[in-house]
Amino acid sequence: MKSYTYDEVKDELIGKIGTPRRDLFEYELQMDLIGQAIKQTRQEQNLTQEEPGKLVGVQKAQISRIENRTSNVTMQTLLKVFTALKAKIRLQVELSDMNVQVGSD
Repeated sequence: MKSYTYDEVKDELIGKIGTPRRDLFEYELQMDLIGQAIKQTRQEQNLTQEEPGKLVGVQKAQISRIENRTSNVTMQTLLKVFTALKAKIRLQVELSDMNVQVGSD
């Protein structure tokens, strides 16, 4: 029986890196992870969805949509939510030969 690596399975089922289908998969996965991180952090701090929403200036429903990835969200709103949760934020962007890192401690 032949065994396959996880990357080989993803390439076969979703498409190779750089294809539109794979890019969409990777984007959706990252958004899911961000939503889960927000929800987990909020729950660890014993906050309702309404509390960070008030700090950010959005309704409780918007926090729910972010956590459950049911709507698009701007980077500005994400940064506000993480700031309200007192999270350390690091953003890394890699473009060809350039690597940019931005953080808040």
